[in-house]
Amino acid sequence: MLLKIMAEDYSEQYSGQQFFAEINMRIRDLEEKQRILKERVMLIGESLIKEREKSFGEIQEMKKIVDDLREENIKVKDMLRKILSKIDKTARTEDVMILQRQFDLFRSEEIAQQLGQSKGEE
Repeated sequence: MLLKIMAEDYSEQYSGQQFFAEINMRIRDLEEKQRILKERVMLIGESLIKEREKSFGEIQEMKKIVDDLREENIKVKDMLRKILSKIDKTARTEDVMILQRQFDLFRSEEIAQQLGQSKGEE
């Protein structure tokens, strides 16, 4: 009987040690998983910060380009206004041709009248 009690005591001790060994192993596994996850989160955070900085730089450059384009647009509009005002002030070719025709008609009538007067005097 004593042997039986000793055997039970030993098996309880062995199963207790085995139980604690398994718990310790699981704790180590969980700690390792937590360490790996922490490293991954840190890497993701670093990548996120780098991407944010890169995006911020690109946005700043785009803003500068947009501002430059606005300034160019304003300059082009001003230039077009000046050109249009000069065009309005100068006579167009069509207008000059119309005036030339009217002048020619008036001139031919004037010549005809002068010829008619000179024939009447004779």
